[in-house]
Amino acid sequence: MKRRDKIVYWIATIWLSLGMVSTGFVQIIHLEEEATKMKALGYPLYFLTIIGIWKILGVVAVIVPKFPLLKEWAYAGFFFVMSGAIFTHLAVGDKAVEFFGPSLLLILTIISWYFRPNERKLNHSNS
Repeated sequence: MKRRDKIVYWIATIWLSLGMVSTGFVQIIHLEEEATKMKALGYPLYFLTIIGIWKILGVVAVIVPKFPLLKEWAYAGFFFVMSGAIFTHLAVGDKAVEFFGPSLLLILTIISWYFRPNERKLNHSNS
């Protein structure tokens, strides 16, 4: 793996992890602003807890060494949650500013996944 790719991977992964952990905790504690937003989007509040816990567990899966299959699931979960957030904001007609956070986390998810080192990738010898 090239040095540049390793640097890109770790920068994207650290920022992705910080974003997922911070929003995960905000969702777990049902911060008032987050709860209000969730109600306005038409989702039940218990989704906040579920999404928050899975975000934090996903960060653990992406950061710890080994377990490439678990990492694939975590990246897929991040992709589904962030793309779902973007489409939800589109569906309810939110302003573009509401798309920034989920869009940034979606881009970081893709970059982190794409640039991950070979030992963090799923291949036939790891499964």
